[in-house]
Formats: sequence, C-alpha cells, structure tokens
Amino acid sequence: MFEEYQLDGLFDEMFESPGKARPHYAALLNRIHTLGETLLQQRRRMAEICFRNQGITFTVYKDAQGVEKIFPFDLMPRIIPAREWDTIERGLVQRLTALNMFCHDIYHQQRILREKNLDPELIYGAKMFRREMMGVDTPAGLYITICGTDLIRDKTGSYLVLEDNCRTPSGVSYVLENRAIMKRIFPVLFQSVRVRAIEDYPYNLLQSLKFIAPQQKDNPTIVVLTPGVFNSAYYEHSFLARQMGLELVEGRDLLVERNYVYMRTTAGLKRVDVIYRRVDDDFLDPLCFRPDSLLGVPGLMNAYRLGNVGLANSVGTGVCDDKAVYPFVPDMIRFYLKEDPILRNVPTYICARPTDRAFVLDHLHELVVKATNEAGGYGMLMGHQSTAAERAEFADKIRHDPRNFIAQPVVELSQHPSMIDTKFEGRRIDLRPYILCGQKTMVMPGGLTRVALKKGSLVVNSSQGGGSKDTWVLEEN
Repeated sequence: MFEEYQLDGLFDEMFESPGKARPHYAALLNRIHTLGETLLQQRRRMAEICFRNQGITFTVYKDAQGVEKIFPFDLMPRIIPAREWDTIERGLVQRLTALNMFCHDIYHQQRILREKNLDPELIYGAKMFRREMMGVDTPAGLYITICGTDLIRDKTGSYLVLEDNCRTPSGVSYVLENRAIMKRIFPVLFQSVRVRAIEDYPYNLLQSLKFIAPQQKDNPTIVVLTPGVFNSAYYEHSFLARQMGLELVEGRDLLVERNYVYMRTTAGLKRVDVIYRRVDDDFLDPLCFRPDSLLGVPGLMNAYRLGNVGLANSVGTGVCDDKAVYPFVPDMIRFYLKEDPILRNVPTYICARPTDRAFVLDHLHELVVKATNEAGGYGMLMGHQSTAAERAEFADKIRHDPRNFIAQPVVELSQHPSMIDTKFEGRRIDLRPYILCGQKTMVMPGGLTRVALKKGSLVVNSSQGGGSKDTWVLEEN
C-alpha cells in the first residue's frame, strides 16, 4: 500500500526518507502492514458508518449538492512525540497569555498604542474591535477562555502559527469523536502505543467556564448559547452541551430583567451566571449591535458590562483574530511578557502599508492573499494556482480596501499519508490545538489535524473539501 508513496520534496510526518519511517511511527506502520489492505478497508467502512449513524456532520452553505455533510475522516493517525509536543504546549500557553493581556490593555489603558508598539489605526480599523467594551472589566480579568490556534509545518519541519481563533473556535467535537472511533476500530494499537488522553476536555472546559462566573459562585448556572440547528457547527454545540451536562439554549430561551440574565424553564425563570456563547458579537444583543438580530438576547451587554454574567469568549476578542493584527503577536509577547516567542509566525505583508501593498500587487502570482476577517478558506487567493482574471480581481479589491487584506508567501505544508482508495498517498495537513484559560492555562494534548484531501491542495478547511484525522501525542518514554 506504500510502494508508490512519494515524499515530493516535502516534510513528511511519517517518513524521514523513502521507505524509512520515523521512530515514533514504527509501531503504527507495523500494525498497518499486519492488518493489510482488506482489513484496513473494513475499518475505514466501520468509521464511515459510525460517523453517519451518530450524525457527525458539518454544514456547507454554498454547496449546491447539499448543505449537510458527513465529516470526512482519515483513519491514519498523526503522531507527535512528547518532546515535540512540549515545545508546542509552552508556545501556545505563552501566546494565549499575551493575547489575554493585549485584550485587557486595548480595552483599558492602551499602553501598547501609547508606547507606539502598534499603529492605532490598525486597531481602530479592525472590524471586530468593539468600542462598547472600552473600560469594561471582565470576570476574573479574562477575555479569551477558549482558543484554537492553527499550526503548520514548513519544509524544514518547523512549526509556524498560521492564525489564532479567539472568538468562537470550532472543531473540538470532531477531535473527541475521532478519538472514540479510533479506539473502536484500532483497540490493539492503543494498547501498544502510549497515547495521551483527551477525554477530559469537556470537564476542563466546564471548570474554565465556572472560573468566570460572577463572584466566583461555587455552583453557577451555565448554558451553551447556539444560533440554532441551521448553524454550521450545531452538531458541536449540542455535543459539548451534552458532554458537560449543560442546557443548550437559543436566544429566545433567555431574557434580561433588571440587568440579570434568566433562562426560561418549565419551573419558571432561572438565573444564568455564565454563557458559553457560539453566537458572533454582531448578533449577540440587538440593543447594542445589529438591531435585526433574532439570535441574541436584548440587554445582554448591559448585564455583562455590570459584571452580572460571564461570557466565553468575551465580546471584542475578535480583534485578536484580525489577520492584520496577527503579525504583531510576537511583538505582544515581547512587550507584555518580556520573552522571546517560542512559536514563530508565517512572514506576513500588511496591505494597509504602502510598501507592503506595492510588493503584494507586484507578486500576486506567488503569494497567498487573505481577507483579514474571513474564515473557512473563504476570501482567499492562492496566487500560484490562480488565473490572471482572479489576480486582477483581487488586485482591484486590495486597491479599494487595503486594510482588509494581508498576504503571505506560499508555505509548503507538511504532508502525511492518507488512504486514498486502496493506496496511501501524501496529503497536506495542519493542526488546531485547543487552549483553555481558567484558573490555569491548559492545552488539549493533540487537537484537530485537518487534511487537504484533494491532491496538491493546500486548503484543509472542511468547507473546501478537507477532512480530519486523529492526533496522537505520545507519553514520555
């Protein structure tokens, strides 16, 4: 099954040279050879049936062939040795600590702006900067309780941060479901390989949510706020609520009275202390943001500003997601923590700068251009794979609204074997670990490894045809 496998000059996660597996993959490769093609195909069909029967889906709004999709699953797991993971973990904790300090600073003293470490226009021009949060003290001083940071590896095998997701990061339910299914179809392998557990994530998430309850209540009432069944991540909302033993609510299930939030129940109104919200800022409170929103709770922002309810994540954390702010996170780490960044960024050109913009417009054919507030692989130009007409269209967009675009060199993502029909072929991957911040900061050991299932593609997003695989972080030897 590997006889035609090609490394293609890329960093391969499993093989250090043709036919020679990296030491931490040896047990897995032996097991694959022992099973053979027939049994592997059976296990792949078992996994597909599990996903279908459990309704593990995501939504693609723009697909004419159907909206709801079974999440594509690649049964070959990605393995990360303990020493490698230690560096990733320390780098992610460092990064989230700095981002939380940045949020507090931006909405209070703005020291990083006053000391000219960041251009004020960059912040005030950010779509997700919320002036309504100026001077607001958040519960426990936290802004980002849950973060999903996307990592990639370049040709040298170095990990790079591609972006931070600090608003409503999604995908963790697929991580947990992938692991459950892998244990079911490869039980012998799990007995021979010491893989760090991830099943305590819902418990750790619940403890982090309790930490931001007003007045640090011992037994706070917590709810998960969803936009509803038509949201692309609704499966995850219901899954996490079920795993944590919390009520899943929509905006119409909540109301605000005298600046306190209540949930409608069959026994009457019940006060809510913490909301794990999966609704974007714009739709959260029609009295404060979009007046046409039917997804939020009128008056919620007043209750939040007065400290009567905790929100995870806080309103205004989207300023950290802005791709034009992303290049400055290493500077934030140096400014707030007085440390050098453990994880590096991808080199980035900010189109709002005249010199960067001129360079980008001259080199569109060899750059990746991204809209600063888009997600899911939308609003992106892969310059080396684009047509002249597509480049001309993006050039016009950049000239019209330069603040809305950044550009990066094409990073040849690392590849990993994926089972395509009856053979294994290399496919590009990334990694989204999940970081929780409460009484302490914790990183789930692993995360969502996304796979670009289209041959040669660098776009791993599920909305663009990507899938996922289980991520195994090994215990120390």
